[in-house]
Amino acid sequence: MRSRSFTINRFVLTQSRKGAKTQRKLLYLPFATLLLCVFALNFPLAAQRLAILTPDKAESSKVFAESLTERSSLRVLDPDLSESAFHSVAISNPFNLTRDEAKQIGAAIGCDFFIITRSATQRRSSFQRKEYYEAFAAIHVFSSRSGRMVLWRLPRFEAAKADAAAKALDISIPSIATEIDATVVRSNKAEIDEAPLPAMEEPPDAASPLAKGLRAPVPFRRIKPEYTEIAALFDVTATVEITVDLDAAGTILRTEITRSAGYGLDESVEKAVRTMNWLSASRNGKPLAMRFLLRYNFKKVDKN
Repeated sequence: MRSRSFTINRFVLTQSRKGAKTQRKLLYLPFATLLLCVFALNFPLAAQRLAILTPDKAESSKVFAESLTERSSLRVLDPDLSESAFHSVAISNPFNLTRDEAKQIGAAIGCDFFIITRSATQRRSSFQRKEYYEAFAAIHVFSSRSGRMVLWRLPRFEAAKADAAAKALDISIPSIATEIDATVVRSNKAEIDEAPLPAMEEPPDAASPLAKGLRAPVPFRRIKPEYTEIAALFDVTATVEITVDLDAAGTILRTEITRSAGYGLDESVEKAVRTMNWLSASRNGKPLAMRFLLRYNFKKVDKN
C-alpha cells in the first residue's frame, strides 16, 4: 500500500506539470492571437482574385496577358473561364466601361479586380523622323466592388525594328506587374475603409413632382475638355462621365469619374469641370446642394 505522503507528492507533481502546461499555453496565446490578427489583416489583401481579359482576341494581346500573369503575385484566374464569363455580359465597348458595367463583369467572373488590355506592335511615321515601330499595351485595371478604374497605363516603346520594340515592351512587364499588384492591394484597403457618401439631392425625372420649380446647376462659362494628343494618336472614340457634388453656394465639394476612358481624357474632363465657375441648383428660387452627372463625348476630328 502506497503511503499518503507519496500520494500527496504525486498530486503536487501532477499539479506542477499541469501548471507548467497552463503557463506555456498562456505564454503561447498572445503570440497565436498576434499571428491570427496579422493573418486576418493581410489575407484579404494577399488573396485578391485577378482576371486578365483581352477583348480584341489578338495574339499579341494574349501573349502580353500571359506574360503579365506569370509575373503577378496575385491569384490570377483561369483566362478561358474569365473570358467566357466576360463575354456573357455582352459589353459594347470594354475599353470604355461605366461603373455598373465594370461591376457586372466582376460579378460574372467572380473576381475582385480585373484587367482589360490590348497590345500590339505597329509601324509609325512622321515628318520629323524616319519610319519606326512602336510596341504598346493599353492597360485598364478595374475594381469589381466599386466599378472604379483604379489604374490606367500605356507603356510604349519605339525602335527601328518591330522585334526590338516588342522586346523592350516585354522587358518592362515585371515592373508593370509590380505596379498593378501594389495598386490592387492599396485600392482594396482604401475601398474597405471608405466611408459612404453623404446624402445629397440628385436631379429628379422630368415628370416627377420634384422637378417642378427646379433649376439644374449650370456653369457661368462652359469649358470644353481637351482631346489629348495621345488619344488622337490612338484614334480614340470614347465617353467620359463625371459625378459632381455642388453645394448651395456653387462650390464643388467632390468630383469622381464614373465612366473611364484613359488616354488622359479622364483628367482632361476633371480639369475642365473644376475650372468652370458654377451657379448652384435651386428650387423655387432657393439655392440647394446637388449631386449630378456630366457626360462628355470624344472623337478624333480629321482636319483634312
